[in-house]
Amino acid sequence: MGLRFTKMHGLGNDFVVIDGVHQRVNLNAEQIRSIADRHFGVGCDQLLLVEPASAPGADFRYRIYNADGREVEQCGNGARCFARFLLDHGLSDKSVIPVQTAAGLIELYPEGEMVRINMGVPSLEPEQVPFNAPGRRIEYTLAVGDETLTLGVAGMGNPHAVLPVNDIDTAPVDTLGPKLEHDVHFPSRVNVGFMQVISRDHIRLRVHERGVGETLACGTGACAAVVVGRLWEKLNEEVRVSLPGGDLTIRWAGEGEPVWMSGPAVTVFEGELA
Repeated sequence: MGLRFTKMHGLGNDFVVIDGVHQRVNLNAEQIRSIADRHFGVGCDQLLLVEPASAPGADFRYRIYNADGREVEQCGNGARCFARFLLDHGLSDKSVIPVQTAAGLIELYPEGEMVRINMGVPSLEPEQVPFNAPGRRIEYTLAVGDETLTLGVAGMGNPHAVLPVNDIDTAPVDTLGPKLEHDVHFPSRVNVGFMQVISRDHIRLRVHERGVGETLACGTGACAAVVVGRLWEKLNEEVRVSLPGGDLTIRWAGEGEPVWMSGPAVTVFEGELA
């Protein structure tokens, strides 16, 4: 294959990042699954591809592939790694980097060891998420198997369901996450967040990501959880989100405003795919 790559992570949510600006990249789903395999490949939650932009106003195109080989719309932890990759590899030296995604334009703000991202305005109408419901509500009730769940739904460029739990350490992430991911109410499948509110400024969160399973961190999941928690009037404007891999800072002023995420991005090693 002969492709150069960089292994990176954001709070343990790990990525294989490939420069598609200076080398030709033509990977199919099977090859992506092979690269993502933790036993026989490099191992990653997502593969990120840097490409020249095709949309006006963007400097680069940011493409994301889950470990199952499917291309998805957005990944917040990946976006921070994407920004760090651009700077470290001399692709950009800007303090604000506009990037094209399948979900629209986002802006990346490298700030020393941290990267701050304007994640855009969240989608709250069911058809925009997408989520099959007769109309918008703050809370939805959904029957899944023998359980009736209360949840919030938000789109952060990708679909998210957020469930309140008393203790994320005992939350049924491994069992309920896959059931909700493939529930018929979510035509594009869904990422599932399990949120424990510690205070108005602090939540704990675990996320089952569609096509991946539980990850150590999920940036868009953290954003969606804060949006839902704010709509439920349980959280303040700025919230520390503690994930298994570490903490993110999320700010959301309210409806019609963008969500801001801040957190680290780390390079692990570089290599070449044979």
